[in-house]
Amino acid sequence: MDRLDRAVADFNAALAAVEEARAELHSAIVGALDEGVIQAEIVRRTGYTRERVRQIARAAGREGGRSQ
Repeated sequence: MDRLDRAVADFNAALAAVEEARAELHSAIVGALDEGVIQAEIVRRTGYTRERVRQIARAAGREGGRSQ
């Protein structure tokens, strides 16, 4: 069971790291929008779809992917 417990702990730590990295990426996307970077450039650099960028922007209180 020690191996299983270690694997579960490692997996949970990796999930937490992914969530932290995702939050940082979303923050950087919103920051880029605030700085005037066009959505198409964010899409190109992140690999996200335009809709996903809009969702991230809306979640941060930006309507339509633009800062207000």
